[in-house]
Amino acid sequence: MNNAPYDLRIDYGGDQFPVSGPAPRLSWKPPSEPSDTGRTTGYELECTVDGEAQPAVQVAPGQHRFFPWPWAALQSGRQVAWRVRVRARDAEAPSPWSELSTFEVGLLDEDWQARWISPTESGDDPGCGKRPAHTLTTRFQARAGVRSARLYATALGVYEAYVNGERAGTAELSPGATSYDRTLYAQASDVTAALQAGVNRLEIVLSDGWYRGQVGAFRLPAGWGTVLAARAELHITYEDGSRQVVRTDETWTSTRSAITRADLMDGQTTDFRAVPGAEQPVLVDQVEAPAIDWSPAPPVRVVESRTAQSVKQLEDGLWIADFGQNASGWLALSDLGPPGTRTVIDYGEHVGAEGDLTTAHLDSVRPGEDPIPFVQRDEVVSAGRSETFEPRHTVHGFRYARIRRDGAPLDPTSITVRVVHTDLRRTGTFACSDDDLNRLHEIADWSFRGNAVDVPTDCPTRERLAWTGDFQVFAPTATRLYDVLGFSRKWLRSVRDDQLPDGRIANFSPDGRRIKHHLDDQFAMMTGSAGWGDAIVAVPWELYESYGDREILAENWEAMVRWVEWALRTARTARHQSRIERSAEPLPHEQYLWDGSFHWGEWTEPKAKAADGTRIDPVQTDPVAWFMADKGEVGTAFLYRSTSTLARIARVLGHTEDAARYAETAERIRDAWRTEFLTPDGRTTGDTQAAYVRALSLGLVPDELRPAAAARLVELIRAADTHLGTGFLATGDLLPVLADSGHADIAYELLFRRTAPSWLYMLDRGATTIWEDWEGIDENGDAHDSLNHYSKGAVIRFLHTHTLGLRQAPGSVAWESIEVAPLPHPSLTWARGTHESSQGTITVEWRTTDDALTLTVDVPPGTTARVVFPDGTTETATAGTFRATRPMAKGS
Repeated sequence: MNNAPYDLRIDYGGDQFPVSGPAPRLSWKPPSEPSDTGRTTGYELECTVDGEAQPAVQVAPGQHRFFPWPWAALQSGRQVAWRVRVRARDAEAPSPWSELSTFEVGLLDEDWQARWISPTESGDDPGCGKRPAHTLTTRFQARAGVRSARLYATALGVYEAYVNGERAGTAELSPGATSYDRTLYAQASDVTAALQAGVNRLEIVLSDGWYRGQVGAFRLPAGWGTVLAARAELHITYEDGSRQVVRTDETWTSTRSAITRADLMDGQTTDFRAVPGAEQPVLVDQVEAPAIDWSPAPPVRVVESRTAQSVKQLEDGLWIADFGQNASGWLALSDLGPPGTRTVIDYGEHVGAEGDLTTAHLDSVRPGEDPIPFVQRDEVVSAGRSETFEPRHTVHGFRYARIRRDGAPLDPTSITVRVVHTDLRRTGTFACSDDDLNRLHEIADWSFRGNAVDVPTDCPTRERLAWTGDFQVFAPTATRLYDVLGFSRKWLRSVRDDQLPDGRIANFSPDGRRIKHHLDDQFAMMTGSAGWGDAIVAVPWELYESYGDREILAENWEAMVRWVEWALRTARTARHQSRIERSAEPLPHEQYLWDGSFHWGEWTEPKAKAADGTRIDPVQTDPVAWFMADKGEVGTAFLYRSTSTLARIARVLGHTEDAARYAETAERIRDAWRTEFLTPDGRTTGDTQAAYVRALSLGLVPDELRPAAAARLVELIRAADTHLGTGFLATGDLLPVLADSGHADIAYELLFRRTAPSWLYMLDRGATTIWEDWEGIDENGDAHDSLNHYSKGAVIRFLHTHTLGLRQAPGSVAWESIEVAPLPHPSLTWARGTHESSQGTITVEWRTTDDALTLTVDVPPGTTARVVFPDGTTETATAGTFRATRPMAKGS
């Protein structure tokens, strides 16, 4: 227990220390040990800026989340320390002060004086995916008596910085993935210990990265720019108070590095024998770049190192390493062999029957065209100087590595996996008495981690694109696992940056294809889909509900409105061909049907099989028919959700007229959906599992027809031999809909199903992450599509909300009000989970003995809990520990 506020934070990221802009917002948690009265009386803040005390600030009760910066705007490089305590109340003494929390202000855009410098590249461009990395260098004198040294750096490309050969900071793949035409973040590093009296060397190693490297399944070059560039300032403060600044300028030199090929997707080649060649002057101010900013997200880091689970030699000079876990990252290899030894490393997710690596399932295929082979390959040539190869200018998705080397043995102990992704802070846990459910939770968690490499990608292999639909589906689960607020805010800025002029949201962001500037591109016709573009509304709303950050709504409001207005306009002006054939003139309700533009639809539903057992892919089999199919049910359902959510957001932001208008429009969309897609007996016209899940979860079905719709959903599940039939959009809501409709038994039957399509089928086939396809590894052992696609892992939210029973109460924000309503399966004897809320740690644990359930709930200060037992009895709990035992069944 703690009787002082704790967990002080600002709304910015940072590597070795938090780094802010001029006015960070402040957050802290109330004391975990409540006062005698149980009421918080408000807070007092103290702060120093560069050691100078600022006036104390009084904070009202309940204002401990995202408190606006209360002092003068901060200037570049300022070092800030702050603390907080609970104010005195009447005769009570104030609480103890919190521990001091410190941060620094980054180099603000207006204070940058460094010039953009670019490497001198040969005129013979080897092409995207084959270009080398370059080293940009300067040398400078430093005196003895350095008190501190801060390196501020950024790049158009991916960079690493070194001071006297010592790497600056721990962040990887800097400056990260953004829409470089509008957003660019810098990084700050403490390099004090690397400086020496006398001559010093500052180097920047620069490669293509997300800026001009390959992007997407078809390995197209990113369109952000054609010239790499870096910008850096090293600020040195001496013990006597004097200062020195070293900046990128025309005096720097450029050479080719030992990295002879660097691409984030294809891989990296390093030749340690390579001679840099003569230093050449850098090019200066060859690029245009946006203002430099400081990211709200945590950095990408090496978060874990793992040794190989096994290393098997298939033949002379060929080994397969199995790391036991599909993840994102790279290999570090310390045994490189004698001088001149070439080692080739291919990465992948699957090995075939012969035990060799296979990646054919990741090849990219367009209908009627030859496949584009999938490759993730690193190469290294030894110089015989005990080097360690660690390819930091690429990143891979893999469980296995094929290592080829001629003429030299391989020491298996020299192989280490570096797991690389955004260093997210865990905020949620779950465990129960069933090992399969624990393992399912684990692989879904790993799948999200592997796709959280600076942005929320679909997969860490074939595409690596931050598809809007994927995160829209998974965000409500992500907020149960990690603090994803800063990570998501950063990504949403790219979503806004890439928004098309007419209001459409790009399919993925950052969009290296820059569809907003290529509206005649075929892919532009496939931009603006329901369930994908709606992320601009759904994700900020989820973040607001989870963290209580009103600003996340305000900064995305304009983009939300533009998106919804485009969809409403499209609903009014475009009709699906089937409705044109039904009636030349649109029926009155059709102005609210979103059916006349492209939609991806439910996507990745279980594939049908031909008589010979082969899988039928509707997109590949008949792409025109799939493209032209009526997906108005999906479109209109999501139009209703986004419009009604926009009305709620407008109310939060105080936009009263907008709130009323969008609420009324949402009602008309819902009525139109019912008119077009719902029969009087509660059936949907599409009559699929996904359609019923969507209709029930989004509130489209009238109350009196909900039992009939739920019953029909159960019929369809039973007709599929008690298998699910949902795909991308509906799977995460399938089990909650069943449970909340009185069919918890069916929900658990699906959860425990072991034959395809099911989640436990994945486990039984050795999955360590969630698959894109329900039969990612089929009964013959053949792989299909990505084996690390987190969207279907949204099922684990059910484990938190229903199996454990912990959820936020309707209308609550930031977990100030919770419900605990366990829904145990008869085979489960216990479950335990935690959630780190803005008020503190919520802990729920239940255990069953005979016919009773004992429930224990730890409720943090400022939080109320409604506890619902399986027998229907309810209790109210406030801050502290609640424990009670009740019968398992009603009437017992």
